[in-house]
Amino acid sequence: METVPFLLLICLLIGQYVCDRDAQLVQCRAADREALLDFKMGLNDTYLLSSWQGTDCCGWSGIYCDNATGAVIALDISDPSGRHPLGGEIRPSLAELKSLKYLDLSLNNLHGRLPAFLGNMTSLMHLDLSQNYFIGEIPDSLGQLKNLTLLSLCYNLLEGLIPASIGNLHHLSHLDLSSNKLNGTIPDSLGMLSELISLDVYMNELKGVISETHFLRLSKLENLWLSKNSLIFNVRSNWVPPFQIYEIDLGSCYLGPSFPAWLRSQQHITDLDISNCNISGTIPNWFWDMSGELASLNVSFNHLEGHLPNLLNVSRATVDFSHNNFQGPIPLADLSFLELSNNQFSGPIPSNIGQVMPYIMFLYLFGNQLTGEIPGSIGETIIVALDLSRNNLTGSIPSSMGNCSDLLALDLQDNNLSGGIPRSMGQLHQLQTLHLGKNRLSGEIPSSLKCLTSLETLDLSNNKLTGKIPPWIGKALSFLKILNLRSNNFYGELPSGLSDLASLQFLDIAENQLNGSFPSAFGNLKAMTHLQNITQQRCLRRVFGRGCYNEYQENIFATIHGHELRYTKTVSLLAGIDLSGNNLSGEFPKDITKLVGLEVLNLSRNYISGQIPENISEMRQLLSLDLSSNSLSGPIPQGMSSMTFLESLNLSNNNLSGRIPYKSQMTTFRASSFAGNSGLCGEPLALKCPGNDSNNKDGHDDSDSGRKDEADDDNGFIGKLFYLSIGMGFAVGLVLPFLIFAIKRSWGGVYFALVDVIAYRLSSRKMKTVFIKI
Repeated sequence: METVPFLLLICLLIGQYVCDRDAQLVQCRAADREALLDFKMGLNDTYLLSSWQGTDCCGWSGIYCDNATGAVIALDISDPSGRHPLGGEIRPSLAELKSLKYLDLSLNNLHGRLPAFLGNMTSLMHLDLSQNYFIGEIPDSLGQLKNLTLLSLCYNLLEGLIPASIGNLHHLSHLDLSSNKLNGTIPDSLGMLSELISLDVYMNELKGVISETHFLRLSKLENLWLSKNSLIFNVRSNWVPPFQIYEIDLGSCYLGPSFPAWLRSQQHITDLDISNCNISGTIPNWFWDMSGELASLNVSFNHLEGHLPNLLNVSRATVDFSHNNFQGPIPLADLSFLELSNNQFSGPIPSNIGQVMPYIMFLYLFGNQLTGEIPGSIGETIIVALDLSRNNLTGSIPSSMGNCSDLLALDLQDNNLSGGIPRSMGQLHQLQTLHLGKNRLSGEIPSSLKCLTSLETLDLSNNKLTGKIPPWIGKALSFLKILNLRSNNFYGELPSGLSDLASLQFLDIAENQLNGSFPSAFGNLKAMTHLQNITQQRCLRRVFGRGCYNEYQENIFATIHGHELRYTKTVSLLAGIDLSGNNLSGEFPKDITKLVGLEVLNLSRNYISGQIPENISEMRQLLSLDLSSNSLSGPIPQGMSSMTFLESLNLSNNNLSGRIPYKSQMTTFRASSFAGNSGLCGEPLALKCPGNDSNNKDGHDDSDSGRKDEADDDNGFIGKLFYLSIGMGFAVGLVLPFLIFAIKRSWGGVYFALVDVIAYRLSSRKMKTVFIKI
């Protein structure tokens, strides 16, 4: 439904009344004023209700009265700005407003259960309690509101069943129960709402069968949103719905296995979402005859196959055919959004794509079998995000790509592109993410890229690039968060200026030919000196504009534990440094221990010498540490046994010596983590350290093998005392909870909550090492 100014909407709903405040003839009823003041007592707001003073409530903010009787007929204290949330509960006095026809309490942070007395407000025509924190079930009493035309309870925390009594609201035209936790089935009685225009139950926990009965009398239905539930459509193959729909979202409903034939009867569909509906086979030809009206089409995540028409019968629309089994050439149309990723499209990208699709903003063709070159006509579009990754494209990157002045994201990784990086790409001043990895690009990084001052991700990994790493990266690309130059032919020293990248959270320059020492200034990488914000969401933003493009999902590949992992929504979890496989020398960089937010550190296969700093244990977030194949010497720091998150450790092939601090976390690592260090001894290695037979499992070095343990004579007594203490501790562990419950039963919850917290922390440590692989 289109947005209607509030006062005009009231006039439409209660047209028999005069809606001009200036024409007010009487003051509000005293009973209504007292009811409103009592209602105000249940709210915490001090701004929206600041005008609620004096005797004439008809002049208060959000209050509208009948100019003939003074009765309050409309109450609207919604807060679309969201600037004044202070919250509260609905008090029973609200039901004393007997003439109230319009009630809007949306966006007020109200909480508690929906009161049953709302069903007594039988004059209501419009009830909007959306975007609050209401819990519990929808009261069955709402079925008594016979005059209701709009009911919106969306974006709350409601659960339980949809009351069948809602089917009694025969004047209802708009029903919105979306974004709650409602479960059970959709009652058949909703099929009796003959005036219903819009039905929205999106994103709940509903299940069960949707039959023709649910639409029996819905001849006026224009908008239907059922997605993000577990519903099954069970209608006849020749069923003709009684409605003519405009917007229909059935994503995640089970519609298959064949393409829904009943859609053929719909002549006015503008928005159609039948994604993830278990539909197989081909799209019938009749569908393309009716597609001309479409503004949005989503059939992704099905099992559809076959060829699509070379020219789609849609215009300026948003189209998503991704994650199916479509074959053949790329179809074209004058679209603003085209998603064809993860199919089996083949052949070249049409050379005239820029002329046919000049207004395309989002073009995603990744994960197909496309060949040939990238058309130069791409430069004639207003493209915002272009993803051609994971294909078989060849040739060079067209210089015309620099003409795409609106481009925010460019992903060409995992193809067979060759040649150099065009200097013209320095013209993409708004570019925020650039992926050119896994190609055959050569030459040096052009200095023109220093103009990409908005860049947050730069991935040039797995190419044949050469030269020195430009020192200007540290100052010019100040917003850079991810820098991946892995597996190229870069040489020279690491520029100390990289430490100026205050936002950098992942640095991978492994498998190159770098030399020199590790810059001590790297300890100043600010974003790595604290924990990463897991809730942070990355999005594309225009440099000179507001808002966020959520249509783009970035893919970042990182090599961790020797495995390549793909990050999408969890990009913010990446926090690591990988400089392995170079020729770096000098002593171990002690300042790196300042980077306490690091989760991955790999300096293996270099020529780093010196000792592992004792305070390395301050890097408590480390999940993976690889210092293998260097020239490190001295002991393994005792504190490393306290690094409880550490799940992967490799110190092999160095010159380390002394006893391995084999306790706590260190006991989880095998001998291979310490192999190739001739001076190391103790578990888990087979070589025992000099000293007593117990091998000093506590991790303390006792190298004086000739010294006699003066407490040998007392070993028997100590052993008995040890086992006695275990027995007593076991008994106390069993009895203590029961004693607690006997004293006060409610303390039992606290006891088990503590146990839950401990168990959760232990298990989450293990779970975190999965890196939330997507």
